[in-house]
Amino acid sequence: MPVEPLILAIESSCDDTSAAVLRGNKVLSNIVASQKIHQKYGG
Repeated sequence: MPVEPLILAIESSCDDTSAAVLRGNKVLSNIVASQKIHQKYGG
């Protein structure tokens, strides 16, 4: 039986940053940091 790949996906743009962990096509975990969260750090 083939093992599905474990994938770390990272996205960053000028106002949002996100990361996700997937096993094949199934999302195991994900998180998004929006501009409002970044504001207290100055950007």
